[in-house]
Amino acid sequence: MDSSTAFSIPSHVAPLRAAVYRFVTEHVEPVEQELASRSSKAAGLLAQLQERAKSEGLWALGHAADIGGGGMPFLDYLYVNEIQGRSEFGQFALGTWTLQDSIMLSRHAKGECRERFLDPLVQGTAWPSFAMTEPEVASSDPTQLATSARLVNGEWVVNGRKWFTTNAGEAAFTTVLCRTEPEAPPHRAFSLILVPTDNSGYRIVRETPVLGIAGGHYEISLTDVRVPVGYLIGERGAGFAIAQERLGPGRIFHCMRWLGQAQRAFDLMCERLNSRVLSGAPLGEKQLMQQHVFESWSQIQACRLLTLDAASKIDRGGDARVEIGAIKVVGARMLHDVIDRALQVHGAAGLTDDTPLSRMYRAARFGRIYDGPDEVHVVNVARRLLRGFQRGSGWDFGYGAEANGR
Repeated sequence: MDSSTAFSIPSHVAPLRAAVYRFVTEHVEPVEQELASRSSKAAGLLAQLQERAKSEGLWALGHAADIGGGGMPFLDYLYVNEIQGRSEFGQFALGTWTLQDSIMLSRHAKGECRERFLDPLVQGTAWPSFAMTEPEVASSDPTQLATSARLVNGEWVVNGRKWFTTNAGEAAFTTVLCRTEPEAPPHRAFSLILVPTDNSGYRIVRETPVLGIAGGHYEISLTDVRVPVGYLIGERGAGFAIAQERLGPGRIFHCMRWLGQAQRAFDLMCERLNSRVLSGAPLGEKQLMQQHVFESWSQIQACRLLTLDAASKIDRGGDARVEIGAIKVVGARMLHDVIDRALQVHGAAGLTDDTPLSRMYRAARFGRIYDGPDEVHVVNVARRLLRGFQRGSGWDFGYGAEANGR
């Protein structure tokens, strides 16, 4: 699919996208508060939603067909991912929260490791987690990470401490980025090793609420954790390369889900402006309120086009590092701003749990930090652009690339 058609919803995707919209709005959104409680009742409710998604043919749509998924092409799936992002629980109910990990394992895991974990990921019977950042290290420079692994008698022995290991409390395994090649250059010194969470040396230290939300972010310790040599993901020293391969499409997925959240906040804001009466007229007739609508529409549309452009470039096999870095920053800011305006329009009600905006607002702020803080992406994008000018090629927005020979 070329970039000229990537910005409109393909006709063959539209019916499935509509089915996902009905599923999320009719079955997931109404029970969000129960799901957020993370009680045993919530677990049963999520299981019911997952069974319903499977029965309706909506399960694991983005996973590859050869590993048991729906097999949707990358660009097609983005339009569905956008809809399921309306709710933070959409990807859990529809079986796509494991997508980044299933891609990683299908490409790089071997033998027992692959056989034990890949199929359960796709079927939703096992949860993954990924451990990169550490509490005592500025993880914006991941070459400083201290968690290490050494090979002893055919086993990896892993030691270290990680945090913001999302879903570790429910996960069957954690993929750990650790230093295995201490003599190698910094970006070749790390590997990814899969650690089953039932290992005796694996311990959850605490769950860390984020801005008051207990969202399943954990601090873990790894003490003389022993796993088979075959639980290495990919090659020794390839940890950063595989992590970036995992994070690139992952950031696209994040941004599309953020667009779904922004769409929902925009819907709530516009409905409030049309229904709330002030001085005998709808609140939406006030010019300052109309400015909220304009600014939010403009930000959502701009971010959406930027994200689809980046996705289209990835789909064509191009280098989209500039585009991905940019949308991570632009998307997180957009999400925060759109939800903030919707909350402002709702007044005191927006601060309560009577609407989803309070929880959405706090979660949106976290988006400017995870998967790399804004500052890192801003610096990396700017450096890449400036280097093009140093080489005399500049940057051509028409091609979204360096303008060689201009």
